[in-house]
Amino acid sequence: MPLRIEVHSEDLTRTRFALSPLWELSHALRLLAGTGHEPDEPVLRPWLMRARERFRDLARDTDVAVIQALHPPGWGADFLSPVPERVDTTIGELLDRVRSTPAAQVQREVAEALRRQPQLGRRVERILTSDQAAERTASILAVAWEVLLEPEWHTLRAILERDVVYRAGQLAAQGWAAALEDLHPQLGWRHGRIELSQWPSDETADLGGRGLLFIPSVFVWPRLALSIDPPWPPALIYPARGVAALWERPGCPGPGTALDRLIGTSRAAILLALEDPASTSQLAAALGQSLGGIGDHLAVLRDAGLVTRARAGRSVLYWRTAVGDALVAAEL
Repeated sequence: MPLRIEVHSEDLTRTRFALSPLWELSHALRLLAGTGHEPDEPVLRPWLMRARERFRDLARDTDVAVIQALHPPGWGADFLSPVPERVDTTIGELLDRVRSTPAAQVQREVAEALRRQPQLGRRVERILTSDQAAERTASILAVAWEVLLEPEWHTLRAILERDVVYRAGQLAAQGWAAALEDLHPQLGWRHGRIELSQWPSDETADLGGRGLLFIPSVFVWPRLALSIDPPWPPALIYPARGVAALWERPGCPGPGTALDRLIGTSRAAILLALEDPASTSQLAAALGQSLGGIGDHLAVLRDAGLVTRARAGRSVLYWRTAVGDALVAAEL
């Protein structure tokens, strides 16, 4: 059954993008604990296999079961997912907001989490029902971040930022219809409103001038998450493009190809990798080149008119120009 969301002119002007490191962490924890849906496609499995040993160590050494208890099946405590404000929102900012959650909200949401699941261990229940529940929860999340996502965050963030650049460009150049239909197979734009084809009931909602917050995610892949009720503003969490690039090395030109002979092996590899916008850190991680070397090659490619760049939050993203696209197309 479909969900139809009415959109007004003021909603279009208030639409924005943001990143949520804390959402990524919370969803990664759910996947590793087996409390979320296992991915239907193999794209996340390499990371899950790589991270499971770290997760077992984390579960042994910390009270990560507290976080799991706040995410019973089909529900999650809102105070664990404060709304990100910007593309460059940091994990530290979000954890500070978890710590400052009003006690009444924490107590209300803890009570709901406890109601939705079987009896918990005494230690977990004591932590959740204590006056320090928000502080203890934030501290556990901080350790989980350090163990699970911080070592790979530069790559994860680059994937999310390049998706934002791509989606924002689609919205500006082609409008909502093209942007939404490319976002996910279940989404579309019909008669001036957003339609989600799979929803528990036939329902109509209204953005009401609040706009829509688009949040790309690696670990929600390949599903969608939609929030239209307070305390969050209307938010659509969707699978970021190019998640497979996190685990796979992009194709490189073979020695002696025309592109390789024309601009050099390293620059040819960079040009091929820029199918979507990417930062220097992402390119370095994907291609096994140094940051300095990537920067030097990008400067040459930019001077030659083959790539261009723009700032996205704290990163500078590069992508191919039409001339660069034509050169790659001729090679392929």
